[in-house]
Amino acid sequence: MSDAPRIVFLDRDTLDAGDIDFSPLEAIGQVTYHGLTRPDDLLARITDAEIILSNKVLIHADAMAAAPNLKLIQVVATGINNVELDSARERGIAVCNVSGYSTPSVTQHTFALMLNLLSHVDTYASEAPLWAESPIFTRLDHSISELSGRVLGIAGLGAIGKAVAQVGEAFGMHIIGLGREGGSDSSDGFERLPREQFFAESDVVSLHCPLTEATRHLINAETLAQMKESAVLINTGRGDLVNEADLAQALRQGTIAGAGLDVLSAEPPPADHPLLDPTIPNLLITPHTAWASREARRRCFDGVVQNIRAFQVGERRNRVD
Repeated sequence: MSDAPRIVFLDRDTLDAGDIDFSPLEAIGQVTYHGLTRPDDLLARITDAEIILSNKVLIHADAMAAAPNLKLIQVVATGINNVELDSARERGIAVCNVSGYSTPSVTQHTFALMLNLLSHVDTYASEAPLWAESPIFTRLDHSISELSGRVLGIAGLGAIGKAVAQVGEAFGMHIIGLGREGGSDSSDGFERLPREQFFAESDVVSLHCPLTEATRHLINAETLAQMKESAVLINTGRGDLVNEADLAQALRQGTIAGAGLDVLSAEPPPADHPLLDPTIPNLLITPHTAWASREARRRCFDGVVQNIRAFQVGERRNRVD
């Protein structure tokens, strides 16, 4: 790699809202920025690249073949499903990601959704003019429930799940985890329950597990039917953890009390996505912004720069391949 490597950032707009200082990256090499990159533009943009930065752009075998000088693919995120790792390995191309940067942001957003569903802050705020018509000093049109004393069921007690658990405990909630089949580790102090018991006992189910074949459509007609009618679902994990048609039906039928989602199976979703129907009751959807606090995006960028600097001196930092 040259002393001033050629760096191509393929989708800068997925990270930057005009509030990130890119000078540390520019101090490393010659940087070319693209706001977004369509598949048809990819090969031409990376021909001379030694380092590629990509959040969501798919880096496939043909792309690697078109970039003979490529040494490092830096994913500007934690998930690496947009890189064909086998092809990178065959070509001796390093792949790095950034982990842990979004934990406080996702934790905060999880509770923002949870609190809105139980306190109806968004509903009351959107109906502010109706306060003037109230015959009493307040309005009691939408019921308000407390988190304190409720059971918070967490599917996926990794770093984010544990952070959510700690905040839940501060609210006075009792924490349970979804047990894995054949596993019963509770050394972290959190009780793991079998699937049916987990869903039956939870007042709030919050999803923080990775998407695998075992967890795909973890939320479906069967598990929704096991939940309390007063329970709510929060998903700030992966869209495909939820069978979206089953959830839409459950909300319409009152099988559960509500849901707050930050992720969907397709992003951006098509206009006719079943969960974008405004007639579905007690459903909050945000556009995959749980990770996107200014602080989290800056931590992500700092991690990218640190990874590249480590790679230049032969250190393995956040190497996934």
